[in-house]
Amino acid sequence: MRAFVFPGQGAQVIGMGRELAEAYPAARAVFAEVDEALGENLSDLIWNGDIETLTLTQNAQPALMATSIAAFRALEAEGFGIKDADFVAGHSLGEYSALCAAGALTLADTARLLRLRGAAMQEAVPVGQGAMAAILGLDFAAVDHIARDAAEDEVCQAANDNDPAQVVISGHKAAVERAAVLAKERGAKRALMLPVSAPFHSALMQPAAAAMAEALAAVEIAAPEVPLIANVRAEPVTEPGAIRRLLVEQVTGAVRWRESIEFLAGAGVTEFWEIGAGKALSGMIKRISKDAVVKNVGAPADIAALKG
Repeated sequence: MRAFVFPGQGAQVIGMGRELAEAYPAARAVFAEVDEALGENLSDLIWNGDIETLTLTQNAQPALMATSIAAFRALEAEGFGIKDADFVAGHSLGEYSALCAAGALTLADTARLLRLRGAAMQEAVPVGQGAMAAILGLDFAAVDHIARDAAEDEVCQAANDNDPAQVVISGHKAAVERAAVLAKERGAKRALMLPVSAPFHSALMQPAAAAMAEALAAVEIAAPEVPLIANVRAEPVTEPGAIRRLLVEQVTGAVRWRESIEFLAGAGVTEFWEIGAGKALSGMIKRISKDAVVKNVGAPADIAALKG
């Protein structure tokens, strides 16, 4: 069995997707449609801009989705498609890419939703008040306990359960800094403050969740052609109403990536295709499921390799 997985924020690089667009008209059309949906030339930023501007949350989210869907359309042009997957999953914003690939959301709606999501997440907390940190070498339960102990009437929570030894915490800056120190005292190998502009997947994102609830209520969501493994539940979902609710919950809830991959492995998935920019998910998957076969689909050479 096979799962298609889609990356989240942090994978962005200038030039991503350019080779795909040059090699595949279907991939080029994705970037054109996203530009039209947003009313701006996002593709020029992706290919020719500066990384600081691309990394702004409201740009990075639709840009990474566009790159993933361009890679997916290139796969389709070579005879692969959603029929070749048994499940889809995506890390944070990658969940939207997964839903688009599986036919639950149109490309234009996905682009507009992610632009709004990025802007709303950035605006939810003034710059400098929130922070995130990666805790390496401790499991989710240990980090969750540390976050609670460090909160001290502020928000500090485990936000991304990425793999058995990497958990990201999120919340008020001072609380996250306290948690990072406490994690080192309790045996973490490293505690790294992350270069992000907002405390994603924490209760501080509630204003963004409210904005997404309103936006998602106005968008048609179809049943995906294959089940989505939802971030906040780590289990399959296909019912459009449930997908809508879980996308709202995802803004403030933890990304349960480790559990999602464990579920897939337990369901018989042995092969994972990471579709889009970077290889961050591939590393996580190999640390979660040692026997998993992971393939990357981010450039024409990757697709040629799949064809054998």
